[in-house]
Amino acid sequence: MPSPHSFITGTLFAALTAAAFAAAPEPGSSTLGKMNIDNGQITFCERETNPTLTASDGKTLEHLPPRTVVKMVLTPANGSKINVELWLPDAGQWNGRFLGLGNGGAAGHINPFFGGSIVKGFAVATTDMGTAPAPDSGNGNPEVWKDFGFRATHLMTLAAKQAIQAFYGRAPDYSYFSGGSTGGQQGVQEAQRYPEDYDGIAADVPALSRTPLHAYFLWNHQILTRCPFSESQEKAVIAAGNEVLASREPKAIAGLFISDPRCTTRETEAAIALARQKDPTLTDAHAEALRKLFEGPRHAVTGKRIFNGIPLGSTFDPARGNLYLFHWVFGAKKDLMTINFGEDIDTYTAQLGPYLNAENPDLSAFEKRGGKLILQAGAADSCVPYHAILDYYERVAEHFGSLEKTQAFCRLYLVPGMAHGGDGPGVNQHPELLSRVISWREKDTAPERMSGRRVVDGKVVLELPLFPYPAQPGVETAEAQPIPGPRGGVERIDAAFRPAAAQ
Repeated sequence: MPSPHSFITGTLFAALTAAAFAAAPEPGSSTLGKMNIDNGQITFCERETNPTLTASDGKTLEHLPPRTVVKMVLTPANGSKINVELWLPDAGQWNGRFLGLGNGGAAGHINPFFGGSIVKGFAVATTDMGTAPAPDSGNGNPEVWKDFGFRATHLMTLAAKQAIQAFYGRAPDYSYFSGGSTGGQQGVQEAQRYPEDYDGIAADVPALSRTPLHAYFLWNHQILTRCPFSESQEKAVIAAGNEVLASREPKAIAGLFISDPRCTTRETEAAIALARQKDPTLTDAHAEALRKLFEGPRHAVTGKRIFNGIPLGSTFDPARGNLYLFHWVFGAKKDLMTINFGEDIDTYTAQLGPYLNAENPDLSAFEKRGGKLILQAGAADSCVPYHAILDYYERVAEHFGSLEKTQAFCRLYLVPGMAHGGDGPGVNQHPELLSRVISWREKDTAPERMSGRRVVDGKVVLELPLFPYPAQPGVETAEAQPIPGPRGGVERIDAAFRPAAAQ
């Protein structure tokens, strides 16, 4: 495969540099859109001045500054097609930083959240991760697996940095990456595989244990298809979980939501029993289903841990979708209800795990270059549960030999009651992780604490301090000090389901 560094040629550099200092190109007439580049092409390059734009998700972006928009299609291999979009503010408005933005879900589109970043002066880029126009583009196509797992993000980064060099006449002072869920996975992959790409990374609820996570989705899908729960039954189960763990929570949140969802089998059994008291329509079959949902998937033959279960106090629906990875391996016609957790999961793991999973705890190259990484997980997130994120952090600490060495460049926050996307019954607003990463990297201001808020109808109804793991927010006021918390407490995904990374 040709070097990815050849994706943007010297001809393109010259053209972009000229565009930076010349008058705005006439729409559609710029030769940039016709330039040939190795293994791809530029499909669009124009200066735009409209302050308002309707994004692909239908939302309106406002107060946008003038910017040069560059769109590229990269094809590093047969079967690969990666769309990249880069926005460049005018030279006088550039803050000197490059920002790579993550995507979400199965990607397949350009992330529409350029607006806030360009207003703040970033040169910003994102990619569709090579999965356009739909997730089924990955069915039986290992090149899409590689793009989605790691390649698209890295090649986007190289192309964007070289275009920035050409456009402004210099490289960015600092480069950052920010993303959540799939975007968080992208960020952690970058730190592991390409530590030179970014100076700082904000990885919110990262789906880093990708294939085990989707095995969890399938496990829950099969269980809930065979034994569905009504809305009222699910509410009873959630309330019971909150109540069972209430005794260890601060008074302000006890019984409302959970700050630390780590629990024992005895506590989950107590929650099941209490739920049946609250809602007598919950049957023995429901109770058995709940045991499996809270336990999480194990290998049908070996009993080895594949992934942990749905956290107490969280909703069920986000824990059962996103099954496209199984079609990637077994084909579109495969009946997902027939996939077993023995041989089928072994096949699935062997094919996808080396490309999609971001499990390597050796972040020494990223740490040595001064990189800073903030991880975040939600205590009520059933879509990307906290377990794998917390355990990955513990494995990083094991690799570095101590929590103190790890916290010098990488910190984890477990946010009370936060569900996927920042929603949920607890904290639903918190400081932007990216700004904390920037302060940490450029000013050496470590993120010792953040403030999490519960906002309802525009009003702040609760404020909690958020401290880096393992400290807990077991306090009654926002001014209080952290309380030391326990380490670990989740069963580790077996190494059989965390295969070594491959290119």
